Amino acid sequence: MESLALRSISLSASYLSLHRSSSKSFALLPPSISVHTSPTLRSLSISSPRFTLRATASSSPEEQNKPQPPPPSPPQPQGAKLIPLAISVSIGLIVRFLIPRPEQVTSQGWQLLSIFLFTISGLVLGPLPVGAWAFIGLTASIVTKTLPFSTAFAAFTNELIWLIAISFFFARGFIKTGLGDRIATYFVKWLGKSTLGLSYGLAFCETLMGLIMPSTMARAGGVFLPVIKSLAISAGSYPGDPSSRKLGSFLIQTQLQCSGASGAILLTSAAQNLLCLKLAREVGVVISNPWITWFKVASVPAFVSLLCTPLIIYKLYPPELKHTPEAPAAAAKKLERLGPITKNEWIMLGAMAFTVSLWVFGEAIGIASVVSAMIGLSTLLLLGVINWDDCLSDKSAWDSLTWFAVLIGMAGQLTNLGVVAWMSDCVAKLLQSLSLTWPASFIILQACYLLIHYLFASQTGHAGALYPPFLAMQIAAGVPGVLAALCLAFNNNLSGALAHYSGGPAALYYGAGYVDLRDMFRVGFVMALVQAIIWGGVGSFWWKFLGLY
Repeated sequence: MESLALRSISLSASYLSLHRSSSKSFALLPPSISVHTSPTLRSLSISSPRFTLRATASSSPEEQNKPQPPPPSPPQPQGAKLIPLAISVSIGLIVRFLIPRPEQVTSQGWQLLSIFLFTISGLVLGPLPVGAWAFIGLTASIVTKTLPFSTAFAAFTNELIWLIAISFFFARGFIKTGLGDRIATYFVKWLGKSTLGLSYGLAFCETLMGLIMPSTMARAGGVFLPVIKSLAISAGSYPGDPSSRKLGSFLIQTQLQCSGASGAILLTSAAQNLLCLKLAREVGVVISNPWITWFKVASVPAFVSLLCTPLIIYKLYPPELKHTPEAPAAAAKKLERLGPITKNEWIMLGAMAFTVSLWVFGEAIGIASVVSAMIGLSTLLLLGVINWDDCLSDKSAWDSLTWFAVLIGMAGQLTNLGVVAWMSDCVAKLLQSLSLTWPASFIILQACYLLIHYLFASQTGHAGALYPPFLAMQIAAGVPGVLAALCLAFNNNLSGALAHYSGGPAALYYGAGYVDLRDMFRVGFVMALVQAIIWGGVGSFWWKFLGLY
């Protein structure tokens, strides 16, 4: 009897587990449990939501002789990873105590540089999560009395930092209401009759959504990756399978490679764009009417890139399925299931349209970009489209706010203490000794900035670490300030598709399982060269026409 009771419990648990894993939509209900004591069954416990059953009973001799399951694996070590931690600390100590301090740099500036390099090394090597490591760097700058508390935390009041955080909250509302999914489905319905047309529809849809969803990560993970996976599976293209080349791998590669241009075309299309603008101001380059200026400078090369990229990947990495006549029909059925636009979707659309209008025209009426975003977010909160719990649960927003503030604060203080000026003077003297013109210096430094991204797993981290010194070096070499500042920012977007770890969208798309690592690196490198040619060739003529040089 006892054995039979235990076996029935085990079978019930297996059924619940299989039912949960096989169903696509699962509603979790609180379990109702009745426990009956008997001589054979002493206790029964069920824990939700994982439906873990545990029975305690007296065992028979036969069961005692059965082989026991292997012991659980030891827990993962706590705290920081020791090797990355040791390397990061060593870099900071070597710079501080073993490398002679230049006469042009003060002791405070040199000590801050060592802490900054210690922090950047940790961001690259990853002994701890990014936000945690940035906080440790911030703590080090205060404990060593390199910066006073008020100065170290001054960047947390920076308008840009809060604009970036609010952009994450907007993206959450866009996903929560389903408006992003609806817009993407419309593009599939209109342009999805062929595989190439499908890729153009998704790419231009993401470009449009940059107006109202200012986060490349949110667009990739919340809208386009689910849409692409749905389209691929419906066409018989599965991840981790030879059929992945049928459709899924092509759409993944195209969307990833187009995300650089769609992120660069608007100031508010990506969080790192706003970061670059702030860092440029720290170096001394102030861009008037930034929203309009950014779009005007980026528009032509970005549109040419968006037109060429799907076609080039279609030849370089062709899909096996060339026509998708069923995609528009499937999209139409999905739109029928979604029904008419809901009230919350209309509110979301109206709030974002109003916010974008203030971003464009706010400077003329004296409303800063961050105030525009605050008005839009307040509207969504008041009308209940998103709630404060949605904002509190967005860990990426608060994490980004923390480490963006630390990097911006350190970069600004390095500029104030003359460290960035010293570095740029050294590079300028080197370039002058080579008798290079400013266009040659511009090309070399832009290429170096792009390729160095192989050492970074974040576009924002790359910008925070290297944007100020590279901008200062180009200005010292004679490159016009606005041209150098904007091109470095565009470059920062284009570097996000170099490898599977180059940014959040790249990691998401690679994690879908449709593209193997070799193809990720191969296509990423080739398309980086293509983008450099498009932006450098088309852009040079357009920027000359605009009078940037």
